[in-house]
Amino acid sequence: MKYLKQFGIILLVTCIGEIIRYFVPLPIPGSIYGLTLMFGLLCAHVIRVEDVKEAAVFLIEIMPVMFIPAAVGLIESWGELQPILIQTVIILVLTTVIVMAVTGKTAMIMIEKEKKNHE
Repeated sequence: MKYLKQFGIILLVTCIGEIIRYFVPLPIPGSIYGLTLMFGLLCAHVIRVEDVKEAAVFLIEIMPVMFIPAAVGLIESWGELQPILIQTVIILVLTTVIVMAVTGKTAMIMIEKEKKNHE
């Protein structure tokens, strides 16, 4: 029953994000609104981490399965992707390197900040 409650909380926040997307005329997916809302609720301690932790861990563990439909879609679209393959690979490599660099730098800043707070 605990898992159902946790999934329900996550699903409710996700649905509210979709509703926000419907009313806000910005080209932002509802999932982003939902993630932002969940982050805000967790930071404001409206929802405790313990209230969603086990369900969130489960969803993260099965996340690779969620990429299978996208991979199948890419395979089916091979004919359309072939003419722009080089540009696509360059964009993928560049954005991956940028994301890795920004994530690493952010983690380093947070670790240094945490060390200063403990001193």
